[in-house]
Amino acid sequence: MQSKATTVEQYIQQLPDDRRDAIEAVRKTILKNLPKGFEEGMQYGMIGYYVPHSHYPAGYHCDPKQPLPFAALASQKNYMSLYLMGCYGEEKERERFEQAWAKAGKKLDMGKSCVRFRKLDDVPLEVVGAAIKRVGVKKYIEIYEASVPAKTKKPNTQGPLKKTTGARKKK
Repeated sequence: MQSKATTVEQYIQQLPDDRRDAIEAVRKTILKNLPKGFEEGMQYGMIGYYVPHSHYPAGYHCDPKQPLPFAALASQKNYMSLYLMGCYGEEKERERFEQAWAKAGKKLDMGKSCVRFRKLDDVPLEVVGAAIKRVGVKKYIEIYEASVPAKTKKPNTQGPLKKTTGARKKK
């Protein structure tokens, strides 16, 4: 269920009270643990956490106009979702995440990158925080670039983490 909200604050205000509390708690955990260089904003109708074009000018290979997605938080029709692209693109990160979740005594309902939950009590926030904190921008770009098929990659001519003004030089 994509939201038409243009800001994170609008998105949160549109949620029912029970979901608002859960989404805000997960969001607070993400923001507390989000490594330097990632940004929060609206992306694909959800609260997104991404590598901005200033750090990764090539953007997301599926839509280069979009910054590179790292994580997202959403309220769907029947559940809430947390998308963790670091777990999706790196098998060791996924295994570590799954083991920590199980150790916390919670049942994990997860697709490739999507963790589904119905209430806040279903989420071990410390596990989410650790997963977010573990993958910095540089590491995430490496994971991403290794996972994207070569034929769909857009060249990142300015290299990861290089500051730009957003304008590309003409060749």
